[in-house]
Amino acid sequence: MRTRQASRKTRIRILIADREGVFRLGVKKLFALEDDLRVVAEAETAPQVLSLSASFKPHVSLVQLEIVEEVTSSLIAKLRGISAQSRVVITASALAEDQALRYVKDGASGVLLKTLDPPLFVKCVRRVADGKIWLPKQRVAQMAKFRETRTEGSPRPADTLTRREKTIINCLMQGWRNREISHQLSITEQTVKNHLRSIYDKVGASDRLELALYAIHQHLDLPPLEPLGTRP
Repeated sequence: MRTRQASRKTRIRILIADREGVFRLGVKKLFALEDDLRVVAEAETAPQVLSLSASFKPHVSLVQLEIVEEVTSSLIAKLRGISAQSRVVITASALAEDQALRYVKDGASGVLLKTLDPPLFVKCVRRVADGKIWLPKQRVAQMAKFRETRTEGSPRPADTLTRREKTIINCLMQGWRNREISHQLSITEQTVKNHLRSIYDKVGASDRLELALYAIHQHLDLPPLEPLGTRP
């Protein structure tokens, strides 16, 4: 049995939502081989996903694309409403690139193709549970490769970021909304927006997803965060 690094104190709770029982069984058996992963619930429909999420508070939910599309309003937003720290990964046999990015921009922490090798399922869950975004490596490299038009010897955009700006980037990497960031940092939502505009201008990103991908690609050293909701 493979073990996770000892630094993780608790198991990652996982919900698997898929209409195919064979897929759920296979993924559950795969995760059972890992000491730090635990499947706490299985679902076949969107209502079941919402109900079980409220009961079990999974850290990561693997939700089949067809189930996400069952509801007219955003299932992802509803799941995040149940638990702001919960991560949602869309699973699909095939998915157009623009559609995948739309789901990530809507709040999903990633898109996982069912055709991937089993070890990548484990890697995806761990990465997403750590607050990262999961997308194919080639897509990350493509989107995060921003042109840095600067003269020889001038600082890289990443080097011009202040500590507060890097803290806000880390908040975004956790999937926090502006309101959550403002509460946690004891600043106004408008101040958060002002910081974001400054960050976007510095690194050349146009939205949160591109900024997150930039941070991944540049291996930004981001300040640690207190758990959400610990500030009075």
